[in-house]
Amino acid sequence: MRTYTNPVIPGSYPDPSICRVGEDYYLVTSSFEWFPGVPMFHSRDLVHWRQIGHVLDRPSQLDLDGVRPSGGIYAPTIRHHDGVFYMITTLMDEAGTFLVTADDPAGPWSDPVWLPALQGIDPSLFFDDDGRVWVTGTREKAKAAYSGETEIWLQELDRTTLAPIGEEHVIWEAVQRGAVWCESPHLYKVGGRYFLLTAEGGTADEHSVMVARADRVTGPYASNPRNPVLTHRHFGSRHAITSVGHADLVETPDGEWWAVLLAVRPYGGGRNLGRETFLTRVHWEDGWPLADLVAPEAPAPSQQEHRWPAEPLCDHFDAERLSPVWNLLRTPREPYWSLEGGRLRLRLRPETLAQRANPSLVARRQQHRDFAVHAALDFSPSAGECAGLVLVRDDDNHVLLVRTARGLQLVRRAGGRDELLASVRVPEGRLHLGVEARGQSYQARFAVRPGEWRDLGGPVDGRLLSPPPASGFTGAYVGMYASSNGHPSTAVAEFDWFEYQPLC
Repeated sequence: MRTYTNPVIPGSYPDPSICRVGEDYYLVTSSFEWFPGVPMFHSRDLVHWRQIGHVLDRPSQLDLDGVRPSGGIYAPTIRHHDGVFYMITTLMDEAGTFLVTADDPAGPWSDPVWLPALQGIDPSLFFDDDGRVWVTGTREKAKAAYSGETEIWLQELDRTTLAPIGEEHVIWEAVQRGAVWCESPHLYKVGGRYFLLTAEGGTADEHSVMVARADRVTGPYASNPRNPVLTHRHFGSRHAITSVGHADLVETPDGEWWAVLLAVRPYGGGRNLGRETFLTRVHWEDGWPLADLVAPEAPAPSQQEHRWPAEPLCDHFDAERLSPVWNLLRTPREPYWSLEGGRLRLRLRPETLAQRANPSLVARRQQHRDFAVHAALDFSPSAGECAGLVLVRDDDNHVLLVRTARGLQLVRRAGGRDELLASVRVPEGRLHLGVEARGQSYQARFAVRPGEWRDLGGPVDGRLLSPPPASGFTGAYVGMYASSNGHPSTAVAEFDWFEYQPLC
């Protein structure tokens, strides 16, 4: 029997939403303070996914100026109807809910249509077979008995303008007494009945998936007596896969049902990989959907296996544009990077990684517990300037391996305070930089001549890069960085190549 391995999309890709068009599946996830926003994935077997771009790839679509860590874009939903793709999401702490449309999921996507009347988070679209369009979402109750007491609302949208019309309906709240954050509502119509899928318990170890059903879209909805239909909370925090929840359902052409969902693989006292995208089988019993426990390995969908060509481990920066694996921190308002002559050139600017700004940073997600990154840097710093590799959790917690006028420095920033861990003089010319992670041990390395690697300092405790279980929504990133640290500069740092290698 053919099997698959979870997670199907490793690294910080949480809150997955999925739709099927024929034999093709498209999936989006949250992106928070990182730009471009809402990564778009494509699969033909639910197991093997390739990233084909981002939904929000223009500054006109996404304003992340000054956004806090784990703010920004929350919980997108993707749907397809009458040849058009729809993505609806929330820009937290800013303008609220909006949607965009496209004829091709790879883009281009429209500029946002804002829906200011819709309050809360986790919006989802539902296209009924009578032609009506509905949106659901979650918000805290106006008279909440406790912090995190929420309700699920339903609102009809005009089919042409997508503006809210008619009466709002509050259709659901938490199943478990005292449960927090009843959220991530998705509606489906199966066998003439309406099914409402939600999560509750928060996005940490108490996470769970609930389901209710009704004969009318506006309710009343009845709870499945077997709720929760999926959770790992009874396994405890030391289980290999925790925090299971925030699911979306999809039916295959063969009539199988599957759920994509977020979960966490904790290790070594941390959650550096963040919340990742997992897959599990769904079966129907007594008119209700029930999900299998999320396993590291399980029998694969019956569809024919479809693998995509393997991506190179090393980026030589010889394409016309950055690969979609790369991200920037907040919205870029000026071009500070370029691809020229097979190199990535980063212009030094005053902004730093310690500010809620858009620094000269090009980074990608850490996707494996054990991994190594290497890069070749050409840079001649003046006083106050730096460039090199970085490991990033947020503004107040990160690690710099950077060339400065004083030499190569390893700097840890923890809780907003910087500490110089190690420093060494290096000659002018090309410098090779690297970091090797084994669990929570991150070892910085450098080489003046290719292959002659030396450790810089001792291993850094990687738990610095682990987000808090319930409030840090992004995992660790690793990338290339350059800064003039508050001073004007015309300098440029050049990276000839960057390699990310999983270590088995």
